[in-house]
Amino acid sequence: MFGLFKKKSELETLQEKYSKLTEQAYKLSNTNRRMSDEKLFEAEEIMKQIVKLNK
Repeated sequence: MFGLFKKKSELETLQEKYSKLTEQAYKLSNTNRRMSDEKLFEAEEIMKQIVKLNK
């Protein structure tokens, strides 16, 4: 209950975006390969930001 109004940190939001993008890329890989590759590229850019925050 006390964590109900807690804001997510920047790292948590980036990790959530990364997981959503990889999931979308996996789903698109069966139907539209180009869009799947675009989603993976976006996910890689977010992973670079995550690594930069962890340093």
